[in-house]
Formats: sequence, C-alpha cells, structure tokens
Amino acid sequence: MIERSLGNSGLRVSAIGLGCMGMSEFYHPSQRNDDESIRVIHRYLDSGGNFLDTADMYGSGHNEQLVGRAIKDRRDRVVLATKFGNVRGPDGSFLGVRGDAAYVRECCEASLKRLGIDVIDLYYQHRVDPNTPIEETVGAMAELVQEGKVRYLGLSEAAPATIRRAVQVHPITALQTEYSLWTRDPEESILPTVRELGIGFVAYSPLGRGFLTGQYRSIEDLPPDDYRRNAPRFQGENFQKNLDLVAKIEELAAAKSCTPGQLAIAWVLAQGDDLVPIPGTKRSQYLDENLGAIKVHLTTEELQRLDAVLPMGSAQGNRYPDRAMQAIDR
Repeated sequence: MIERSLGNSGLRVSAIGLGCMGMSEFYHPSQRNDDESIRVIHRYLDSGGNFLDTADMYGSGHNEQLVGRAIKDRRDRVVLATKFGNVRGPDGSFLGVRGDAAYVRECCEASLKRLGIDVIDLYYQHRVDPNTPIEETVGAMAELVQEGKVRYLGLSEAAPATIRRAVQVHPITALQTEYSLWTRDPEESILPTVRELGIGFVAYSPLGRGFLTGQYRSIEDLPPDDYRRNAPRFQGENFQKNLDLVAKIEELAAAKSCTPGQLAIAWVLAQGDDLVPIPGTKRSQYLDENLGAIKVHLTTEELQRLDAVLPMGSAQGNRYPDRAMQAIDR
C-alpha cells in the first residue's frame, strides 16, 4: 500500500482508506456481523492500510465502538478519522445538525470514550450547521487540538466560502465529500478551493454506493431495509439510466482486465495525488478487490474516454433524498 499526503498538513495516510459506515447501518443492515467486520478491519491493516473512517452517527455510536474494539491492540498502526455534527435521537431519528461549541466538546468526549482512545487523529465536522458560525465550530475544534484530544481537523460537505472562513481560524487538513465517476460536481469549485488552500481531499462513496460495481441490476437486489432504496439514483427510471452508465464502465473494465469497481476507484486515484478514496465494505472479498485498484493504472487516453462517457452531471437523480440534500452546505 502506498501512502499519500493530505494537503500540506504533514499527515500521510494510505492511498485507499476503509470506510466503516456500512458495517453498522444503512447498507444491508440485516446482514450486520460485527465479528466479520472486525476481521475486515484487521485484514485491511494487515494489507498495509492505515486510514479508517467512522462517525458518531453511524449506528448511533455502534460503529465507533466496533472500530474501537478492532484497533484496541493495534492503535499505533491506525490513522483514525471520525466525525460529529449529525444529531440523532434515542430511536435513531435524525434531529438536525449542530456545530455549537458545547456540542463539539460533548461529541468529542463521547467519541473518545466509545473508541477507547486518548486522541482522535482526524476530526471532521460531518455537516455544517447553518445556525452556528463556522468560526465558532472550528474554534471549539481547535481547542481540542490544543488540549491534545485531536491531532488534525477536517470538514465534510462544506462549501468553498465555508472552507475559506474555517482556515482563518485553524488549519484544515482534509475536506471529505462524495466523489466518483457519477458524482463529479466537486470538480467545479470544491477541488480547486482545497488545492489552492493546501487541503487534502477524501472521497467517500467512490463506488457510487456500490452501484458502479455492477452488482445491482434491479432495485430488488437490495434488501427491503437498505437505505439505498430511498436514494433517487436507485429509483424508477433513474435506476435503468444509471445502469446504462455502468455498462460503459463494465466495458472499459473488461478491456483493462479489472473489475468495474477497481476501475471506479482507480479513476478517483488518477485525479491527483492529493485525493484519497475511502470505499466501504464489510466483506473480505470486496476489501481485497478494492485494494487491488492500486495496481490499476489508467492511461491518458483511458481517462479521456471515461471523461467522455461519464461527464459531470451524467448520473440521473440527486445523490441523496431531498431532506439529506438540504443538509449539504453549498
């Protein structure tokens, strides 16, 4: 596993991280298996990976506890990222976004306890609170750095103007947002902004929530309780139109002698050495496949062909349902 630098912060992480969200919630939740998930995390670390991504809202704290168990005897091998900001009720309901100073501290203390660690390597604000100035939020996060509870700070789904205000308070190491062959809108203003400011870019859902792997041919391939059944890109006519895009990826992958998923991750990696995709999985076979993308090198001609068949805006439907889209700072 090669490493990449997250911006000019000095923090180096594996070129491919491991997103842990699906181990607790959202994707095939009825198939949750903590023991298998821990084996996947260990396999990732044993393969040379070091960058784990979680959040306090994944499984309402379960995911942090799970990751904490997995790294208990190998903490020194992990760059651990977690997030705060999405508020959930006792029943798992989503109650909005908070970024006030008191909540920042409360969340950090709770995450440290669940993870069983003394310091968080990379602490993200998961979503921007429209009712709290970003200066207050990042100021509170900066205090956690000064106290030795957090090493580096990050933002997730933040607009360029928000990012610029944030860096005036404290250096931002990474900006995390969705980025893939079917979600290319960060190219418009987000990527230029973070590159100008020396901030690393962490791409979540580089496989389009699994769609770009080609394993889903019908909405019925998803369990009844799978979150993606509510995602616009998986619904109605959008599903078939997006499946037509996947067919083009499959064709290019076959010519490259790799899987469609590996091609999708390799494309993200090829967009710049400052990008780090964090595909998620809870199965060893898919982990191995994802990590294999590091060996897929795309030529200039192949990248141009991908640009031609999957240009910005080619995916049909929003990437989130309306309510979740409203929580994205743009």
